[in-house]
Amino acid sequence: MDHTGDVATDHYHRYKDDVALMKALGLKAYRFSVSWSRVLPEGTGRINEAGLDFYKRLTDELLAAGIEPWLTLFHWDLPQALEDRFGGWEGKECSQAFGEYAGIIGERLGDRVRGFFTTNEFVCFLDKGYGLDPELFAPGKHVSRRVINQARHHAIYGHGLAVQALRAACGSSVRIGIAENLPGCVPVRETEEDIAAAREAMREMSGMYLTPIMEGAYHPAYLERQGADAPVFTDEEMRVINSPLDFVGLNLYAPTYIRHAPETARGWAHLSCDESYPRLTMPWLFMGPSILYWAPRLVAETWKVPAIYVTESGCANGDRPDEANEIWDTARMMYLQQHLIAGHRAITEGYPLKGYFVWSLTDNFEWAFGYTRRFGIHYVNYETQERTPKLSAKFYGDVIRRNAVGGPLPS
Repeated sequence: MDHTGDVATDHYHRYKDDVALMKALGLKAYRFSVSWSRVLPEGTGRINEAGLDFYKRLTDELLAAGIEPWLTLFHWDLPQALEDRFGGWEGKECSQAFGEYAGIIGERLGDRVRGFFTTNEFVCFLDKGYGLDPELFAPGKHVSRRVINQARHHAIYGHGLAVQALRAACGSSVRIGIAENLPGCVPVRETEEDIAAAREAMREMSGMYLTPIMEGAYHPAYLERQGADAPVFTDEEMRVINSPLDFVGLNLYAPTYIRHAPETARGWAHLSCDESYPRLTMPWLFMGPSILYWAPRLVAETWKVPAIYVTESGCANGDRPDEANEIWDTARMMYLQQHLIAGHRAITEGYPLKGYFVWSLTDNFEWAFGYTRRFGIHYVNYETQERTPKLSAKFYGDVIRRNAVGGPLPS
């Protein structure tokens, strides 16, 4: 397809209108991403003040509307100059450049921002972009296991340097964490054995990313599997990677079912969802609301984190306006309703789930799918840029007004 992200939803020019949509919903917080390339076109050095000013205007508009700005530093937008000079995350220089960039954003926007996310979804810009799905994800490389493992290390090292740079720039005035697409491990049955298996599966499946960030060491099974191709690192780098976080953000969409498997060496096994399992309008988007209970629970029990936020949760749907320009996205409304119910269970049982960011406010450019997949709770006419609230937006606004998934609306 020949779709590009050149205009997308034109948020750059329409941000005031989009903030008005947020205010109408009653949003308390908004998560957005800064483009590293827009702020530092060469990746380091000269600041593009015009690009940075956009984020100042956006955050000021959010604050004026009573909405907390939550900022993501890196959502896969790597300056081309760093790819050309260092091979992107293949070079440790990229990690150091990311720390420098984080410090600049902290100095310029730290007085406005409530929370910082360093990176978004390592697996997408590394595993998928460096060999697993290079036709779908930038930078579209085919590399060896050794190269991708070292790039993984440099990326989480960059995360640690960014945490330290933000602390130096902002002190304790902001919260700092990460937005990670943790494998949404769910015990196939709520037995002690399956729950323990899901907990260990989560640690091992996150063994190259969240596990070293939280524990200061790679999962031993990861290093053993990679053998001579394992990343090279120093003790000091691991200490930086393990820099303390104020919260962990989890991007949760589909479940990964785990069972206790004593017949295997690792003691757990993954159960695949077959062709009859219900899914929504993406090939991987299997329906499993219990991830909003199990992921926060397992993370809290494993790493004793002080706060957890669901930083992405939502679904694609075949949205089309009817004759009255109404969009009846009942599948998405059901998705949100059932996931929020599962999240409420986590809260009532005492797990530190502190917030939920729906993905997403509007339809947008969905990577390799272009404009053929819609995740927004507001419909975007890409020719006119008109925004129309879908049924899911009305439902979500009702949840905010009630501060509950169901029950009567306040008078």
